[in-house]
This record gives sequence, C-alpha cells and structure tokens, in this order.
Amino acid sequence: MSALSAPNEVVTKALLRSVQVPGLDKPAALITLDNGFDHTKPNTFGPAGLTSLDEAITAALAADPAFIAVTGKPYIFCVGADIVGLPALADRAQALEIGRLGHRVFARLKDSRIPTFAFVNGAAMGGGLELALHCHYRTLSGGAAALALPEVSLGLVPGWGGTQLLPNLIGIPAATQVIIQNPLMQNKMLKPKQATEMGIADVLLEPADFLERSLEWAAGVVRGEVTVTRPEVDKDMWAGVLYFARQTLDQRLHGAVPAAYKALDLLETAKDADFATGTAAEDEALADLVFSEELRSGLYAFDLVQRRAKRPAGAPDKGLARPVTKVGIVGAGLMASQLALLFARRLQVPVVMTDLDQSRVDKGVGYVHTQIEKAVSKGRMDKGTAARLYGLVSGSVDTSVFADADFVIEAVFEDLSVKKQVWAQLEKIVKPEAVLATNTSSLSVTEMAAELEHPERVVGFHFFNPVAMMPLLEIVRGERTDDATLATAFAVGKQLKKSSVLVSDAPAFVVNRLLTRFLGTVFAAVDQGTPLEVANRALDPLGLPMRPLALLQLVGPAVAYHVGGTLHAAFPDRFAVSENLKRIADSGQPIVADDQINDEVAKLLVVGDQPLTEEQVRQNALDALAQEIRLMLDEGVVAEAQDIDLCMILGAGWPFHLGGVTPYLDRTGTSERVAGQRFLPRGVASLR
Repeated sequence: MSALSAPNEVVTKALLRSVQVPGLDKPAALITLDNGFDHTKPNTFGPAGLTSLDEAITAALAADPAFIAVTGKPYIFCVGADIVGLPALADRAQALEIGRLGHRVFARLKDSRIPTFAFVNGAAMGGGLELALHCHYRTLSGGAAALALPEVSLGLVPGWGGTQLLPNLIGIPAATQVIIQNPLMQNKMLKPKQATEMGIADVLLEPADFLERSLEWAAGVVRGEVTVTRPEVDKDMWAGVLYFARQTLDQRLHGAVPAAYKALDLLETAKDADFATGTAAEDEALADLVFSEELRSGLYAFDLVQRRAKRPAGAPDKGLARPVTKVGIVGAGLMASQLALLFARRLQVPVVMTDLDQSRVDKGVGYVHTQIEKAVSKGRMDKGTAARLYGLVSGSVDTSVFADADFVIEAVFEDLSVKKQVWAQLEKIVKPEAVLATNTSSLSVTEMAAELEHPERVVGFHFFNPVAMMPLLEIVRGERTDDATLATAFAVGKQLKKSSVLVSDAPAFVVNRLLTRFLGTVFAAVDQGTPLEVANRALDPLGLPMRPLALLQLVGPAVAYHVGGTLHAAFPDRFAVSENLKRIADSGQPIVADDQINDEVAKLLVVGDQPLTEEQVRQNALDALAQEIRLMLDEGVVAEAQDIDLCMILGAGWPFHLGGVTPYLDRTGTSERVAGQRFLPRGVASLR
C-alpha cells in the first residue's frame, strides 16, 4: 500500500456547493462530508478522503466566497482517520506521510485568508474534531452524540493537530482531560453543552434547524455583528498541570500505555513551539506508535466493541423474539431498583417490582423516584419524561401482578434454593410464553429451571454493577433454554442498549469466573505470606483500571468469598477457599483506604512463611488466567477468544491496550507456555 492509497478505504467525499446567505453580498462555500452511507457507517478520512477535501478547499478558495464552512452528513460530522487501514502500513515512512497529508490539508483551513467555519452537526471524534479545530470558528449542534479525541485509548495520539490546537484554545487543564484522562476512562465522551462551556465550540445551536442557524450565525460573524471572544490561555500553570498528569499516569499505568506519555510530551511542546514544529512532532509520535503492540491490541479491542458487540456470536434469529409489553422484577433491593429504572427508561413499558413486605417495596420504588428527580435536577431528563417514568414503575407485595408480564427477572439473594423457590411460585402465575430471567452471577441456570414445567423459558440475564453504566450483559443459555426465549433476551438486551454476549451455563460464566481465578491467585500469595502491599502492586505493569485489593473491595469480600465457594465446589483443584478472605468479610473492615492498605485488616490474617515477589505473583496470576481461558474455550463457554476479551473490556473495564486479555497473554508468551498455543492467530491483535 502506498501512503496515498488505501485499497479498502470507504471514501468520504467533500461535496462543495454554493449557498446564498441573506445579508451577504457573496455566496458562502459549503463543504459537506459524506461517504455515501447512512449514520451507521460514519465519515472517516483515509488518503482518498483527504485528497477529496483538499480539492474541495482549492475550489472553494478559487470561488472567493464570503466564507467557507465544513459540515457532515446527517448525524455525523466525522469520526476521524480510517483506522482500519493502519495495519496495512508497510513502514514508518508511510505512517509519516499519512500524518503529514492530514496536517497539510487541514492547515489550509487554519491559514485561509477567507473566514472558515466548522458546522459540527453530529459526532466529531479524533481527526474529525481536529478538522473542526483548524477552522476559525465552530458551531455545534445540541444533538451531536459524541465529541472526543479518543486516540490514546487505542494506543495513538491525536495526530492531526489536536495536541497543539486544543490546549492553546481551551487551556492545558481541559485539554489534558480531553486528550488523556477521558480516553483512559472507558473512552468518555463530551456532551455538546460541556464542549461549548470548555470553549471547543463558539456557539451551541438547536439540532432542528442547525444548518440554517449556523449559516445565519456565520454571516453575522462575517458582517461584524457577532463578536467571538475567547479567554486568554494561562500558560503559567502549564508545567504544573503536566507534572501532576504525569504523576497520575505513573500511579495508574506504570508506563503501560506509551501513547499517554507521548501525548503528554506533545502537550508540553504545544506551550511554546510554533505550529509547524508541534505538528511535525505529532507526525513523529504517530509514526512511532503505529508499529506498537499496544496499538494493534487497541485496534482489535475497538473492533470488538464497535462491531462484534453489535452482532453477538451465536445469537438466534431476531425474528423469533416475542414482544415485551410489561416487565416484572422479583425483589425491590438496590439491584432490583436499578433494573426497574433501566427497563422503564429503555423499554418504555410498565415495570412492577415485588418483595416480601410493603416497606421494602416502597423503598425500592422510592429509589427509582429519587433517581428520576436527580436526573431532572441535573438537566439530564425533562419533566415530561420524568412524569411518564413515575407512572411506569410500581410495586406490590402480591405476585399476581406478574400475570400479564411478558418478561420477569429475579434479583433475589444469590442462593440456588431461594431462586428455585421463586420460580416454582411464579410459574403458576405467569402466562405460558413469559420469559423468566435470572440475574444470577454464578449459579446454574439449568439447575434453577430443572423442576419447572417449562424450563425452556428460563434464561440467564447477568448485569454488572452499576447497572446503568456497565455496558455488558451476559446472556446465559441453559441446557433447555429455547431459541424464542433466547431471541427475546437478546432483543431486550438491545433495547436496554447493552452489549450482549452469549454464554453457556458454566459456573460464574465469564467475567466473574476469570476475576475470581485472578483475584484468588493473588490472594493465595497473601495466604502464603506475601505482604498485602506486595500482592497489591504486583499487577501494576499491566495498567489495569484498579489494583487487585481495590477490586476485591469493590466486589465486596463477602461476595467474592461466596462466588469463590461456588467455583471451588465446581473446580476444587483451581479455585481455593481462603479463610483469610472470610475473616476480612466477617470483620466488615475496608481492605484499602485512599489506596493504602488498612493495617487493621492486615492484623486479621493468618499466613504462611513462603512470601512471593511481585514478579512471581504477577506471573502466577497471568498463568492462571491463561489456563482458565483455555479451559473455558475448550468447554465452549463462549464461541471464541474474542468473546472473552469483549466480556473483560465491557464487564471488567480491562483496557484496550491489553486487547482485553488474550492479546497480552499471547504477546508475553504466556499462552503458549501455559496452554500450548496462542489464543489468537498472529497478526490479529499483534504486529506478527
């Protein structure tokens, strides 16, 4: 592949037209980015797309318009570079050429003698947002779904001017948040209002007549009737902000994400360097990172989240799904209440909770109402929507309210006998075709349904906490779950805007099984006599979202002990039961506070005299993961290793630079040493 051609590029064309704008003597030149597809295939820039934009800018300048504006097709401005073509780059010189081409084309808007505007009508990410930053002025639609510079999450840096333009537009603290912090927080997006308040956009406009209003606003700027003022950037704090950011990266990532550190270096350059010097540094950084293992893992992870998650492997024909017009929830505790709010918001159907006494029911419904009120007070929900949700969620102590429900999910105590009793009672009440879903995190769906008259309608529907935020939904097929039930479960999962993964009925399914094995191995080192501080630091080189003991505290020692017991019963040779963990659970003491080990917890432990080093703890944990994943794949818990990685990314927050988990195990040689083979073919998530 030449740096100026990409055989598989979906070309985003820059379509130029002349637009008469009231109040101006000359027409405006409007460039619309459009790749010919609907919003499900966003605009991106490859070499041909950049060339098309270059030609459109040339033609626009030649026409000598009142102003030049760039906008996108409906709902999409542009989501950046065509990253699909990156693995095809043959050498560093080609990577440099791609960076330089983007810089040269975009700079024509920045350096134009004619005023340039970006009418950001929809999603603008990466190179798309950088294109907008090169324009002299920016309008932004309130309906723009996603605004971000996400490159660091993939293992790249903003490579078309973002690291140089953004800090000098909105200041170094906000720029560091957008370029480094947000990508490392599960690729957090900016909302239009937030982006405008930061100063990324000059004006926020309603989406209904966005283009017309943008043209009017731009005309006002050109006529001198609209004045755009931007606060002066404080450069005195520059070094201090970056010093703090580097310390934070060291504490969190320990060097595991080279792109984040490259981005810091580029932000430092942006303080005093001229634009040409800064963008040349971007080119060099981009060329270095294109041939890194972290980028290949990041691209693989991105593909999983953007593509595989939307087409779940093994899901039945969606035409088999039954309509769901009412949802029942057994239980009114915190998890059940979170579920009630989610189902009501997404499905817009009546949701009814039940529990053993009225006070519990009232508390559950009260929680839902409180969350709705908070959303309204923060401007995240209008009063009309709130009123509708109030009416949809109700509670009762009488389970007969489930008689006309199409989908009933239980969220009761994690005990098999309790759950079997719940379903035995409900089967006499619900209609024959109603789906019975369990939110169990570790118990057998097959055993839960074994004594029912219609076990084929029972399915696992395992959410992750907090329910509203965590995107993964493990859908568990029991031995007798039928296709119609499974199809309905997947349809409901899609309506809930969750990424669903089909999982077979194996103990603890995917995420909890792997995390339990992982944490169990780390805690086994503690039981042997390894100091808590050593065990807690052992996984730092991986750059995981949190250290093992912080994760254990988040899960809850009692929950971890319970799930560990379930897995010990199933696999006693690999899952031990730690009495030290039980001591911690019984004490109620936090394991860590402000990332420091609680000395009171350390005093509770009864340990051996064979401590391990950090490296030994780390290798044991990685070996355990490799062994468990190989066994899970051999058992058919999921279709492929890709589903394991998708679950770990979406359900456990494991980072893109690891590719979830299997690419890291492959590239460190752990897979072949422990399991005798790689999990993924060479080149899928690696350089070779």
